[in-house]
Parts: sequence; C-alpha cells; structure tokens
Amino acid sequence: MKGYLGIDLGSVSTNFVLLNGNNSVIASEYLRTQGKPIETLKTGLKKIHESAPDNIEICAAGTTGSGRQLAGAIIGADIIKNEITAHAVASSSIIPDVQTVLEIGGQDSKIIILRQGIVVDFAMNTVCAAGTGSFLDQQASRLNIDIKEFGELALQSKHQVRIAGRCTVFAESDMIHKQQMGHNLCDIINGLCEALVRNYLNNVGKGKGILAPIMFQGGVAANIGIKKSFEKSLNTEVIVPQHHGIMGAIGAAMLACEETIQNNKFTNFKGFEITNLNYRTNSFECDGCPNACEIVEIFEDGKIIGRWGSRCNRWDIVEES
Repeated sequence: MKGYLGIDLGSVSTNFVLLNGNNSVIASEYLRTQGKPIETLKTGLKKIHESAPDNIEICAAGTTGSGRQLAGAIIGADIIKNEITAHAVASSSIIPDVQTVLEIGGQDSKIIILRQGIVVDFAMNTVCAAGTGSFLDQQASRLNIDIKEFGELALQSKHQVRIAGRCTVFAESDMIHKQQMGHNLCDIINGLCEALVRNYLNNVGKGKGILAPIMFQGGVAANIGIKKSFEKSLNTEVIVPQHHGIMGAIGAAMLACEETIQNNKFTNFKGFEITNLNYRTNSFECDGCPNACEIVEIFEDGKIIGRWGSRCNRWDIVEES
C-alpha cells in the first residue's frame, strides 16, 4: 500500500498523518510539543509506524508548521511548505470552492482567503492570546470546568452576556465581574465564546473578504460554542471538517505526493528507523553583513544534515520550496 506522510510541527502541538493514494486518512497522531520538538517528532513517527498497515510503503513525506525545516531535515522531506499553503490545499481538497478558511490553534490563529482555489490574501496572529485556544483553556480552568464541556455549555445559554475580549486581562476581570453580578455559568461561557470570535474577526479577519463557503479548522474547531458564535457573527454556515485538527499535516502530505508524482522521483524519506538516531541542534551568529542572522544547525549522529536562518540563504542546507 502506498502511503504519504505529513507532519505539522508547531510550538504547541505536533500533528502526524498518513494518507493513502485517495487522500484518505490511514493513521494520525496528535501530540503536545511541550518544548521538545525532536523528541515529540520521534515519538510521533513511532506511533504512526505502529498504527500503519504492515504493507505500507512511504512514497512521499512533507512538513509544515513553525518547525517545518527542523522536521524536514530529520525525516528527509520531499517538500517543506508554510502553514498557509498546507491549510489551503487541505481545505480545497474537501470543498473545492471554499473561499474562507478560519484556523484557530492553541497559541496562534490565521485566516486564509481563497478565490477559485488560489490564495489571494491571508493574515496570522501570534501575539494576542485572546484570539486563540489558550484563552479558552485559561478561562475553563478559572471556572473549574473541563474544556471539552465548554462548547456544550455555551449552547445551553439563554441570555446574552457580553464579555470584553480585546485582551485576556480585560476578559478575565470582566468575566469575574459578570460572575459577581450573578449571571448564569452557561451565559458567561457563551459570552467568552463570542468574545474570542469578536477578537478574531476584529484583528485577524479585519478588512478581509470573508465569503462562504467558510471552513473552520484547528484544535478550537472542536468547540461547537465557537462554531455557533462564528455562524451568528457571519450570518452563514461554518463547516468543520472531520479531521479539523490535523489539516496542516494533511496538506503537507498532499503536497509531498504531488511533488513526487509530478516530478516522477523517488521519495527522500529516510524511513522510520531514524527514530533510533541521535539528534542535536546548534546555532551561531553570521558576521557576513550587518543583518547578523542567527543560523540554526541540526546534527544527526554527529553529522550536520540541515542549516537555515540566513536572509541571503548563504548557509542554508534545507531550502523551503
């Protein structure tokens, strides 16, 4: 069986997916990165290998996410792509005429605008936590409820409660104030969902042509309270795909498949045996010009296999396509 591996290495989570020739998911894994990207990468590869059919043959491998170059160097990726491209490709494979992709993860969020299958605009937010999943995690903890119950409780709301959502500090103080006023827990939770959506649309989505069909993905897409708030604010249906949490990895796998088939080449994937090798990273400052770029190196059993970080690509070994 032919398989296509995709890895989305992010700061909060690392997602792995194995697709067959029809772009159907054979196996997938979601792991917390926990500040240990190399260890998480090796653990995820082992789990994917264990979950995959015995007769699987990896014909292509791709990486995306903030740690895409690191992951690409370690596994021998056939293609290394940014998150925007990976998410757009995966979304278009499910809904060919999708025009807007809303993506909210644990620590960042993004919006992608497509027209006729082509990305024409996008925006990312990596600064304000009030528009990300960590905001909901913090408030759920403060309210002493399981984040998995958040969406269901929000749907039980009967009255509108507006909570300031411009930043997490204001949101927390406003939420406490609403509790002291005696507002129902479900109404407060729904207010928090609407605050996150309001923050997202006023920051990431500001000035963007948000048109249907709209797809919502990322870990936060599992929260049906947020989905409902988006639909209320945008006055249209918002579609959540089955594999909403690993769409970046799916896109990377699809792009890798396309790369190898179109160019009629064999994969560079090193095999699952790499999980038994030792890796370490190093960095230094380039003194070639006033930019003083930080150059990152990665070593495999003492041998350098990747280097990137210079603006002029002077030191690069792994190049993003």
